[in-house]
Amino acid sequence: MQGFGVHTSMWTMHWDRNGAAQTIPSAAKYKMDFIEIALLNTAIVDTAHTRDLLDQHEMRCVCSLGLPEKSRASVNPASAVEYLKEAIDTAAEMGAEALSGVTYGGIGERTGQPPTEKEYDNVTRAMQAVADHAKTKNMAFGIEPVNRYESHLVNTGWQARDLIERIGSDNIFIHLDTYHMNIEEKGAANGILDAREHLRYIHLSESDRGTPGEGCCDWDEIFATLSAINFKGGLAMESFINMPPEIARGLAVWRPVAPSFESVMDNGLPFLRNKAAQYRLI
Repeated sequence: MQGFGVHTSMWTMHWDRNGAAQTIPSAAKYKMDFIEIALLNTAIVDTAHTRDLLDQHEMRCVCSLGLPEKSRASVNPASAVEYLKEAIDTAAEMGAEALSGVTYGGIGERTGQPPTEKEYDNVTRAMQAVADHAKTKNMAFGIEPVNRYESHLVNTGWQARDLIERIGSDNIFIHLDTYHMNIEEKGAANGILDAREHLRYIHLSESDRGTPGEGCCDWDEIFATLSAINFKGGLAMESFINMPPEIARGLAVWRPVAPSFESVMDNGLPFLRNKAAQYRLI
């Protein structure tokens, strides 16, 4: 999962044949090393079609998701395992290197109380089973801490580290996100340092999810710390500008966060690439 990539939400959140045909050639024009496919509905995915397009454009991919309410691992671990195994099988057929995201829960999952040991026990059992299945497909499996408004389970790098060590699987990794870190960490550097042993992937997302470089994220702190730990994983720009209502609701995106697709891709993407090059990460 090395190199510079982009989340497919820049083009679509519906990964059917049309979504793949729209996204992959466009991402290739921006010279991306990989794309992160939002794998929200495996039933609409034509895996052979996606794999052919990726091969044609010499591009790699990873996949990401959050669990639907009926399959949240904290309360229904068996359903979570079934859902994630199907997602892993679909991702593997596309040639994906990893499945990551809010794999331990759902976006917007909050009980109004701190997480319980029973919830963490359920999540641990589910993640162990899914990581084992991912290993049979030669895939890595990731968990992404998200902010307190989207989950009560895992919000910080150190919580993700502790959960991974509790799970104990050797193919599971931490996937950080600068948007969430800007809310939850006591400085982005601390979050990266807490996660570093297991950190293999990071979302580069601005503080308002808009155009990178135009918000409050301390990009020099972020990239300098990644460089200091000799980070070799995937760097993926993520910005949400055209969300379908059901996704916007879960992410609490109530207004446009950037004026246009072009604003993010033509201004934010070069900004991030230049910072990554400045700190010798690419």
